[in-house]
Formats: sequence, structure tokens, C-alpha cells
Amino acid sequence: MKKIFSLLMMVILTTMITACSSGSLKPKTVPKDDNANIYVEAVPNLPKGFMFGVDISSVIALENSGVKFYSFDGKEQDIFKTLAEAGVNYIRVRIWNDPYDAEGRSYGGGNCDIKNAAVIAARAKAYGLKLFVDFHYSDFWADPAKQMSPKAWADMEIEQKAIALEQFTIDTLKEIGKGGVIGMVQLGNETNNAMSGENKWINISVLMNAGARAVRKYDKNIKIAVHFTDPHQGRYVNFAQYLKNFEVDYDVFASSYYPYWHGTLKNLTAQLLLIKERYGKEALIAETAYAYTEEDGDAFGNTISDSRGQAYPFSVYGQARSLRNVIAAASDAGAIGVFYWEPAWIPVGTDYNANFAKWEQFGSGWASSHASEYDPKDAGMWYGGSAVDNQALFDFNGYPLPSLNVFKYAKNGAAMRENFIDAIPDIELTQLLSAPRALPETVSAVYADGSEQAVPAAWNHAQLDAVNALGDYVIDGMAGGTAIKCYLSIEDKNYIVNGDFEDVNMRMWNVSGSVSVSGHIERRTTDPRSGEASFHFWDSEPLNFTVTQNITGLPPGIYMLAAYLHGDKGGPDAECFIFAQAGQVYERADIRLEGYKNFQQAIIHFEAGESGSITVGFTVKCAAGGWGGWDDFKLFKVG
Repeated sequence: MKKIFSLLMMVILTTMITACSSGSLKPKTVPKDDNANIYVEAVPNLPKGFMFGVDISSVIALENSGVKFYSFDGKEQDIFKTLAEAGVNYIRVRIWNDPYDAEGRSYGGGNCDIKNAAVIAARAKAYGLKLFVDFHYSDFWADPAKQMSPKAWADMEIEQKAIALEQFTIDTLKEIGKGGVIGMVQLGNETNNAMSGENKWINISVLMNAGARAVRKYDKNIKIAVHFTDPHQGRYVNFAQYLKNFEVDYDVFASSYYPYWHGTLKNLTAQLLLIKERYGKEALIAETAYAYTEEDGDAFGNTISDSRGQAYPFSVYGQARSLRNVIAAASDAGAIGVFYWEPAWIPVGTDYNANFAKWEQFGSGWASSHASEYDPKDAGMWYGGSAVDNQALFDFNGYPLPSLNVFKYAKNGAAMRENFIDAIPDIELTQLLSAPRALPETVSAVYADGSEQAVPAAWNHAQLDAVNALGDYVIDGMAGGTAIKCYLSIEDKNYIVNGDFEDVNMRMWNVSGSVSVSGHIERRTTDPRSGEASFHFWDSEPLNFTVTQNITGLPPGIYMLAAYLHGDKGGPDAECFIFAQAGQVYERADIRLEGYKNFQQAIIHFEAGESGSITVGFTVKCAAGGWGGWDDFKLFKVG
């Protein structure tokens, strides 16, 4: 999962189950079902045998930590039975080669070794669930930012590694197949840039074909999948062409899709259709998820905790619509299935110290401190609990959420007897200092079925009357019996051109030094602080670059330069700052990378002289894999 574990130390905002409603779907024809506990619009033309899957690779470690799971009627029950009753027909399970240190202590992340995978396989078979085996070909997490070779293979040449990989694959399948039914095998996890320590496609293809040979030898009827992510970047055709050029043997092109990071569903469908039409391969959504709350359940920060700007409310009903719409997008692409990632990775408790002991002993957190020997830059710094407990399909106490039933209802749809307000979006406004203060008299309420309706809003006028200077303010209000907030920015004339990067023309900005080859401007409605664009940076190599804009014709006086930044994985020596230079006067303000959507603001006050000319800009120095996004650069005259 890209970004899923390096964003863990973000500040958790005040819990408000509100979100922007862009992307919410108003149901059309939904049959009434008085027994349903969720609204689900039927997905047309779902093919027979569609895979409704979940990845619950951490479940054994969670149960060993004391976690219990329950049925919809509140009775303690085997989670595999509950999943089967909710329409799940496939279980995805990740495999790490040797996720233990020299003393046999677990790296965490669910202890995803062959032994636990075999237990999961047998329990799945007991309830008629097939297995989707996800080989990472690593001793711990593999994603686009890290694809480390297993310890045992680290010094091998590619030919030796291929032999070892083939043998490991067939031995694992034999062990898992003793008690389970294997329907599909994945060769590597999110292999955009590398696999098992190899970053050249000629070598990656050798390893993939070694894995494919093992699968074909074990059972020629098992489907073989390859797995990539970031569909919004438009690189899937490139990956498919590499696979064709190097004659990689596979059946299914699998994609991760997380609405927070991966663009629109329309684009996802288009990318997968292109693969199917051009290369004749089946498509699959191997990972998806969505949050049902902003709350954190285990005293360890979540990767996503701020619902502002997201496609659906962070609620059970918003989560259900997200999952249903991903299934529909997959169906539109002719895909064979959708898998929800770790819907059972719930808290092992509420007290941090007690939880930490369980994470360390049972491996039920995303990483234990023992993983530092293998992954010192990520797990070695941020080890701890579940970063996705608020994206589960079970609540913090193990009871299934109504959204779990989307799998069961996707084909024919379902509805509740009563509709009601589910969430009301936050309001974000920008006003000039000289303009009169006014907030909307109505706001748009999102109902449980995804429909929207305007409702009257009442605002705290004492807070609004106190707004009398440049800056950012939060005004409280009420609407439809729900607490709401207006995030109000008071501005004056902004002397920076294209400071929000919404204009694709970047000629006013000058870039020097090394910067991400993935492109400066990223257009995703979920990532920017405002609008649809931000200045994004990431690279697999260390970054050191500066971006400047020269401004002329300024009236003499005192100015304020401000900007926002979010991001992570910069490393202990990272430097990110904004600066302003007028003649010999140079001012700088540092800013930290504090996590995804946890925007930090830097502000500089300085004097512009008679020349009326200044240079403003920002600098980034960070470690390989560091990433971030700049947004909302503003330059105001304040005196």
C-alpha cells in the first residue's frame, strides 16, 4: 500500500463526521428491503463468479492479541463465517519470506509467514472461501517506495535469486494448499519500480517468470496476477508493455485503488479497460478501502483522519458508497473482482502502553521495533499499531459494520426503510479583508442514501464579528441538528502569480536542482489543501531543489509571505522552508513534514524597499522516498 505506513505520526484532528460531498452518488433504482441495514444501489451486469474479496492477513496476530469478532446479531463468531455471510467469497493473504529478526522476534504487520497463511487458508476453506495468495518476495512490506530482497537472497545474483524464488513459491503453495483452496496467486506487491531488490525490468521479469513457472507447475488452472498502483499517473500501459516486451507469463493485471490518493473512478475504469483491450489481460482491484470515522481507536495515528476534501463522508454510509462505486468501476472495466484491504485490522485495546506490549509480543501492529534491523528508515522509526483501524469494516470492538454487507447487496441492491442526514460538509471560504462578512444561509446535507438537500445553517456571529485581520479562522455553526464548521480565510491582494498551482502554465516559477521526475503539478482533488492541484514531489533518490518566483512593481512596505506543506518520509536531516529576498535582506521560515493532509503553514514578514522587486520561493532537501505537496502560496501587503 503506497504511503500507508509512513504517514503515521500525523496530528489527529477533532472528530467531525463531515466531508465534502463531491463524488457522492444519488441512487436511482434500489429495491426496498426492510431487513437491510445499508443503502446499496445495484451494480448492473456483474459477471458470474465476480470476486468479492478481503485481505485479512493480520487476523491471526489480532486474535492472539485478544481481539474478538462478532456476528451481525452480536454473538461472538468466527470472522470467516461472518465474512461469508456478508457475501465475501475470496480471502487475500500476504506472504513474507522471513519476517523475524535473528532472535526470532516478529517484525509485526500480522506475522505474515507461511505458517499463518496456512491457518488462514484452512479457516477460509471451512466456509467455502477461496484464497488469493499475495507474494511480496520480501521479508516485510513491499510497495513502490521499498522492494527489499529477503535476507536469504540479498547476496544472490539474479539467476540464483530466480531459482530460490521459484522454489519458495512452489513450497509455499504446497503448504498452503494442504488445507486451503488456492484460486489466484500474485507475483510481487505494487511492483511499480522494483521487486525483491531488483529495479531493472529485465531482472524483474526473470523473477516474475520464475514465480509463474512455480504456479503453473503446482496447478495450471490457478490465475496469475501482477500488481501495480497509482492508476492516476497513467503509467499502466507502460507497465503492461514492459510485461509484454519481456514475455512475462500472467493472466490478471491488478491495481490498488484508494480514493484518497488514486484519482477518479472514471480514470481507473479507463486505465483497466485499456489494458484489457490492448493486451488481452483480465483486470482486478487488489486493494481498496475507505474510512468510516475520523476517530483513532488504538492511540496510534491513522494514515487518513481528516475527511475534508474527500469524496464521501467518513461514515458507515460513505464507506459503503465508496466500496459500491469501486465495484461498479471495476465491473465497467470488465474486471474479475474487488478486494478490500485489511477490513479487520481493528484496535487491540485503547491504552497505548498496553497496546504497545501486544504489538511487540504478537506482531499485531503494522511494525514492531524488531523490524528496525530490516527496515530502519521506515519501520525502525515509526513502528506501532494499526494505521487503518478507522477504515475497517468492523467497529473498534469487533462488531461488523453495515458497510460489510455491500458485498452481499452489490448485485441486487438494498435500502433501509428510513432515510436520514448522514453528514454535512464543512464549508471553506476565502474573503477579502475589505469585503463584508457573510456566511451561507444554507448548507448541503448528505443523506444516508447518498442524496443531497439544502438545510438552513446558523453560525456563531460572535466568532464571525471578531474576524478583522488577515489570517485563517474557524467559525462554528449548526445545521440539521449537526455541528458544522466554516474554515474562513481572510486575504488581501495576492502578489504571487499561480500560487495555488491551478494554472498548468508554470513559466512564472523557476525550478533548479533535483526534483521528482513524476512531475511537479499533481491534479488530485484529495491531495491539495485547496482546489485541484498542488506542487507535488517524490523520488526514489534524495531530493534537493529550489523553486522561485521573481516579483516586481511592489509598493514599498511590510509584506507577509505564507505557504502550506504536507508530506512525510523526509528523514531526520530533511529541510523544507520558504524564503523571501529583497536586495541584501533574506528571510527564511522552516516547515516540517508532519503527515498526509496534515498541512503545516510557514509565514515570513519582511520589508520591501524602493526597488519594488523581491524573490520568493521554497526549498526541499529530503531523503529518498520523501514526498510532499506545496500549496496556497500568498504574498500580502500588511503595512
